[in-house]
Amino acid sequence: MLSKRARLLKPSPTLAIAAKEKALKAQGIDIAGFGAGEPDFDTPDHIKEAAIRAIHDNFTRYTPAAGIDPLKDAVIGKFKRDNDLSYSRDEIIISCGGKHSLYNLFQALFQPGDEVIVPAPYWVSYPPMIELAGAKPVIIETNEEEDYAIAPDILEKQITKKTKGIILNYPSNPVGSVYSRENLFAIGKLAEEHDFYVVSDEIYEKLAYDEYTHTSIASLDPAFKDRTVICHGVSKTYAMTGWRIGFAAGPASIIKAMGNIQSQSTSNPSSVSQIAAVAALNGPQDSIGQMLTAFRERRDYLVKELTEIPGVTCYNPKGAFYVFPNFSSVLGKQYKGTPIDSSATLTTMLLEGFHTAVVPGIEFGKEGYLRLSFATSMEVIRKGMQRIKHAVASLE
Repeated sequence: MLSKRARLLKPSPTLAIAAKEKALKAQGIDIAGFGAGEPDFDTPDHIKEAAIRAIHDNFTRYTPAAGIDPLKDAVIGKFKRDNDLSYSRDEIIISCGGKHSLYNLFQALFQPGDEVIVPAPYWVSYPPMIELAGAKPVIIETNEEEDYAIAPDILEKQITKKTKGIILNYPSNPVGSVYSRENLFAIGKLAEEHDFYVVSDEIYEKLAYDEYTHTSIASLDPAFKDRTVICHGVSKTYAMTGWRIGFAAGPASIIKAMGNIQSQSTSNPSSVSQIAAVAALNGPQDSIGQMLTAFRERRDYLVKELTEIPGVTCYNPKGAFYVFPNFSSVLGKQYKGTPIDSSATLTTMLLEGFHTAVVPGIEFGKEGYLRLSFATSMEVIRKGMQRIKHAVASLE
């Protein structure tokens, strides 16, 4: 008999959509895929060359479980350079991707009886990972009119004696929303006053548009830094999703606990990938600007096309590479006699009937919405939008 946690745990919906998309493509079906949460660019050459050198140099053995010092130093340099934050090596851990950093952190911080505040829409894995630690996710709705930021007065009403932490993700997946310095400061003061931790997921930090400049909550006050763990990684910024390198920065006691958990589970991240990550963080950064130029063009096109669909609205993302349009107006209609009563059934219709892959908003805690990634080519985006418009027009 499987454990209760295994029986209750659902697979990642974004990975499940990607698997269905790949299966249909294997049958020769042309799928317009908006599901992928990874850049469609190649890892920059200087990063790949660093990895190749590491292999030739036989840097292929175990490393310290929490990562090699050169990569920790590169991470320390990144935080100092980009965020004006100072960390020591014992305040840094290298893990097997950003998700791994978050999982280890939740295991180190949370336990049965704890409550963890999660603003919605949220990344799909936050609630399950909190539950795997035995804690309870407390979901707080945010809305488009307030830029999907959790208002401090609403947050304060949800804080109890059981509150152990809050998850902040900015720029966010799935919305691309961000937090102002003022809002972050107010949240930090509440964390200080009520003695809970801030999990600051900043993995999309560099993928920011227009006038937005990223500010880490940990940089606003030393007291905030003392109770914040920043989770980050190289996956999104450097098109290195498959290399599986994430990192976290925070109080040494928490980082040490995360390292102990990691040493008893995965051990060290790939030695070769760690060398590649050093090259990514310390080397040329021009590839980021090239990605941003393409992402900005795609974002502008998608928002324009989506808002031209009658009844559909779409928040204009300030970061990341997703749009999160509101398709609530089509719920209640039918397609060939089948009711479209949820974002899940709408997603199924789009995939099976119109060969377009998106992710249902309910998986992110927001019914009636869809998540579309624009980390794909303009050719795919144009084709997919034509199909989505045709699909909506086909509803009765």
